[in-house]
Amino acid sequence: MEYLKNIGWIALAVLCAVALAIVAGILNPAEEVNGLWLVVAAACCYVLAIRFYGRFLKGRVADLDDRRITPAHRLRDDKNFQPTNRLVLFGHHFAAIAGAGPLLGPVLAAQFGYLPGFLWLVIGAVMAGAVQDFIILVASMRRNGRSLPQIAQDEIGPLTGIATTIAVLFIVIVALAGLGLAVVNALSHNPWGTFTLAMTIPIAFLMGYYLQRFRPGRVDEVSVIGVSLLLIALFAGRWIAHSGLAPYFNLEKDSLVWLLAGYGFLASVLPVWMLLVPRDYLSTFMKVGVVGLLGIGVILMAPTIQMPAVTAFIHGNGPIIPGTLFPFVFITIACGAISGFHSLVSSGTTPKMLQCESHAMIGYGAMLMESFVGVMALIAATILIPGDYFAINTKLSADALAALGFPIAHLQELSQLVEVDVAGRPGGAVSLAVGMASIFSSLPGMKALMAYWYQFALLFEALFILTTIDAGTRVARYLIQEMGGQTFAPLKNLNWWPGVVISSAAVVFAWGYLISTGTIGTIWPMFGAANQLLGTLALCVGTTVLIKMGKAKYIWVTVLPMVFVGTITLTASYQLFFIYLSQAREAANASQAFSFQLDATLVGVVAVLAVIILTDSMIKWYGYLIQKKPYTTTEVGNEEFSRVSSHPVQ
Repeated sequence: MEYLKNIGWIALAVLCAVALAIVAGILNPAEEVNGLWLVVAAACCYVLAIRFYGRFLKGRVADLDDRRITPAHRLRDDKNFQPTNRLVLFGHHFAAIAGAGPLLGPVLAAQFGYLPGFLWLVIGAVMAGAVQDFIILVASMRRNGRSLPQIAQDEIGPLTGIATTIAVLFIVIVALAGLGLAVVNALSHNPWGTFTLAMTIPIAFLMGYYLQRFRPGRVDEVSVIGVSLLLIALFAGRWIAHSGLAPYFNLEKDSLVWLLAGYGFLASVLPVWMLLVPRDYLSTFMKVGVVGLLGIGVILMAPTIQMPAVTAFIHGNGPIIPGTLFPFVFITIACGAISGFHSLVSSGTTPKMLQCESHAMIGYGAMLMESFVGVMALIAATILIPGDYFAINTKLSADALAALGFPIAHLQELSQLVEVDVAGRPGGAVSLAVGMASIFSSLPGMKALMAYWYQFALLFEALFILTTIDAGTRVARYLIQEMGGQTFAPLKNLNWWPGVVISSAAVVFAWGYLISTGTIGTIWPMFGAANQLLGTLALCVGTTVLIKMGKAKYIWVTVLPMVFVGTITLTASYQLFFIYLSQAREAANASQAFSFQLDATLVGVVAVLAVIILTDSMIKWYGYLIQKKPYTTTEVGNEEFSRVSSHPVQ
């Protein structure tokens, strides 16, 4: 049996290599690439990564041991700390990390061609993103669920701790603004989508009470109820959109921004079991189901990738992303490959709910699932005729696009099929929904349902985004309470009601303001750069944690991706800083100029803080590894396993 297993793994590796060679144009370069090969190549890479690299991280690097008592048991309060079923927790974690990034980033990055985005999605997730998520989850789990800034302060020092806290707050607010803007653009003047999405909130409340009060532990029952009600809401949405109730859901951008802020506030202040966890679990059903269905559709239909492997825009001056391939493809892809935002979830809600240490592999597996979502989004966007893709994602005229070499082909027909004018709707959400609807409607008997598939795809995207917004707002609330608790002790209590309300309100106001004053062209690159910088910092903190775990020989697993991602994002931050200043000088009025100046300030401050943190950390590493200075660690647990002691690195 062992021999047969080895033969199977070798065969899978060969299939992976062949699929990657076809996608990259090494084999049969003259032939058009089929979307099927992207699915095969990505799936093979993920399976191999979990089997070999994931097992190495679990056994050799982290030494996961189920005899340790996790914070969910040790500090249980059934509000923030609560042992949670592994599948439910995977659903929560995946829903919390998988926001707009893996959906919209690959769609926007398709401007450069399908190949650069695909390679970074797969390689970046396996070697960087999943490693970051897993290491930070383990570090937080063994420190009573402490946040990333707390871990940085405890393990590296007060300078890095303060710098990390400020950087994280900036970054999480910018990230939430970038994610929120995408859902606002998709739901603007779309009563069908707005109604359906709004109904997920009462459905989540029902699921939370059902699982906590009415039928504890009956995950199967609540799953059937939640999914059934969600589908009913989807079909009812079309009736609402054509009824007298439509005006109540036909909302302007500003109204949607503050309704979204209100939802984020509720999700932040209510107990996790009441809204956050059930809604994330519900959306995960839909997310995983839709991604799986997309994969089946691609396998059955085998759609041809219409976008070239690379376009002329790799040198810059693209109509969607103005920068060059390096570094902008990396910060545009954002969460699909590595996301600093994930480190906030991995040191926020999830470590407080792990039943046992081995469940920390949720961190690695969920990131690979998110990467696959990004691959499917890339396929959905690139099967569109390039001219139609650019017509949806820009405000350029048909003549202007034709002059660029991308004439419009089927845009009017697509608008009729989905019952919405899709032209000139930048941001990626609409083009992704059109591409997904095209795949679904190409299945036998589905052509007449393309409008339903389009709204279903928008709901799918919006669920991704909102589940990140609710978890992100809650994590930011934790950070503000931790920071304020240094000067006002009651704020440290995460259940102190005045502190909960004030800190949550401050967070939602900040990201709501950025959404209301920004555009996808200003917020998304800033979000991507800031998010990747946070990923660099998380890998930096993870390196220190590994050293203090006595695993100095394995620090390459965090140092290599840290150096690569850090180089990319510091370069992008430098370029963005001057781009925003230039836009501020050319702004039409003082309000626009202030917005661009604020964007430049945010990017500049985060970049400076990142340099401070990296410098301080490397000085500490030199002391531990070269000078053999003793260290202390705040890792806690059962006495026979804890390493709360002082000793030099071996």
